[in-house]
Amino acid sequence: MGWIGETVDSIKSIKIRQLLTQAVTLGMIVTSALIIWKALMCVTGTESPVVVVLSGSMEPGFQRGDILFLRMTKEPIRTGEIVVFNIDGRDIPIVHRAIEVHERKTTGEVDVLTKGDNNDVDDIGLYADGQMWLHRHHIMGRAVGFLPYVGWVTIIMTEKPIIKYILIGALGLLVITSKD
Repeated sequence: MGWIGETVDSIKSIKIRQLLTQAVTLGMIVTSALIIWKALMCVTGTESPVVVVLSGSMEPGFQRGDILFLRMTKEPIRTGEIVVFNIDGRDIPIVHRAIEVHERKTTGEVDVLTKGDNNDVDDIGLYADGQMWLHRHHIMGRAVGFLPYVGWVTIIMTEKPIIKYILIGALGLLVITSKD
């Protein structure tokens, strides 16, 4: 009959109790993932403890597809640190190096200028109109570690959404048809 026929027969034979059990199991998996993410947010002090490098602007240090682990502390940003920041009006965070830092002695606040290691000019052109510096609220965190190339999964699923839908459909089908 083939794999598709067996899968259809398997779906037809599902009982309500089994379907509810599988739905609860799937809900527990999703809830566990959210709890782990929230715990990471609390431990690292950043809203996004893990980011993927999306461009080649930080080569050769970080390649497109590397995953960076972030941490944010109260200590001021220092020149040379790799920071991840958001720009007002943009959704995607940027990973670049702090090349200039001005600390206000009275308040301890810092103004930060960034640049990608592989870029010829600083990031003033990326900032919002009229903005010359990044401030603390723009910076999501400092890079404290990385995993090379693991983020390609995210990049591929973002650039080719059909792959994401196929993967989600296959995983959903797997959950529905499992007998355990």
